Amino acid sequence: MLNEFKTFIARGNVLDLAVGVIIGAAFGTITKSLTDDVIMPVIGAIFGGFDFTSYFVRLGPIPATYTGSPENYAALKEAGVPLFGYGAFLTVVINFVILAFIVFLLVRSVNRMLAKMEKEKAEGTAPPAAEAADIVLLREIRDELKARPGTNPPL
Repeated sequence: MLNEFKTFIARGNVLDLAVGVIIGAAFGTITKSLTDDVIMPVIGAIFGGFDFTSYFVRLGPIPATYTGSPENYAALKEAGVPLFGYGAFLTVVINFVILAFIVFLLVRSVNRMLAKMEKEKAEGTAPPAAEAADIVLLREIRDELKARPGTNPPL
């Protein structure tokens, strides 16, 4: 069983998948930063300075020991207050849409590049065009003259 596992892990597909997952996770953090630090502030500025993460509905009471703002989503969540954080969810959805669009653009570019390479490969391996009939006839005459004894045609 251990040898089978080693064979499974050593396959190229598994290693490719592992690399893809690692790069995908890193790319996810880049996308999250792009959304949180670049896109959402711009959207907030366009629509009057609001922050999507501040949109939530409190589903339970605030503990008596809580001293923070009742409008601070992160602090309320940390204090254990049950919250319906639709603003945070909206941010995650925007993250997903951006990530999906970027992956779409990458896959589209790769598919176009592969199609172009296949087309160039197909054009490069095409059989040569047929020679003109007069060229073929002249070659036959030359070969016939070479075959005759005592004649030495100039080339």
